[in-house]
Amino acid sequence: MGENKNNKAIKSTVKNGISFGSCLAMIISYTAWKSIPWAIFHGLLSWVYVIYYWVKY
Repeated sequence: MGENKNNKAIKSTVKNGISFGSCLAMIISYTAWKSIPWAIFHGLLSWVYVIYYWVKY
């Protein structure tokens, strides 16, 4: 029973992290490129784009 509770907490944390990463990627992309299609694409890439942008710029 305790494992099921921990599993739900982990899934919730991962889901929130992915959502936050997508949002952050879209904001960075839109402010940098002023393009909604690029922001959507970079939002799909999520943390990959955030880390890339941080390393590159």
